[in-house]
Amino acid sequence: MVLTIVGHPTSTCTRRVKTVLIEKGVEFKLKPIDWSVAEHKSEAHLKLQPFGQIPILIDEDGFTLFESRAITRYIAAKYVDQGTKLLPDPSDIKAVALFEQAASIEQSNFDPYAFGIAVEKVFNPMKGIPTDEKRLKSLIDSLNDKLDGYERILSKQKYLAGDELTIADLWHIPYAEMSAQFAPEVYEAHPNVNAWYKALKERPSWIKANEA
Repeated sequence: MVLTIVGHPTSTCTRRVKTVLIEKGVEFKLKPIDWSVAEHKSEAHLKLQPFGQIPILIDEDGFTLFESRAITRYIAAKYVDQGTKLLPDPSDIKAVALFEQAASIEQSNFDPYAFGIAVEKVFNPMKGIPTDEKRLKSLIDSLNDKLDGYERILSKQKYLAGDELTIADLWHIPYAEMSAQFAPEVYEAHPNVNAWYKALKERPSWIKANEA
């Protein structure tokens, strides 16, 4: 048996999880949900994910887990001796603290703005909601300001938690790619950030995660 990811090939968070599974060399199968019938809002789905979202991990023993960052933490810890090392040694409390700092940075100083740009330029228009240009500009300006901090960090080290890749870096890729599509100037204005981002999106794991 292999573990199952309930999600969708085009979902940003599904691809985030797939990227980590591929980095770790873990065999899995994707069970696509059917957007057209709102399968993610069905009673069967809500029993596994009470918020009606994706992805969901179903492990070989029936253990289930949702939230993409939680899933990737679980994968990186369960398969610690397999594939790319993506978490610090738990006995190294300073490395763990720096990883947790990086994880907090991504959720507090990046995701709200990069995700917001995706909402305004992609998700809302898909629902027939026009882009709020004033809010979009505010989000781009805020992201630009936050990337100043990233630039200071990445001018001193290769990755967000130090000189080793972690899942905190990989978490950025889906919305970095989307935000860079609509606001490339904010990345280009931060050369160390831009180099870090480009190296991440060129990883074979991300490329494969985007394959149908």
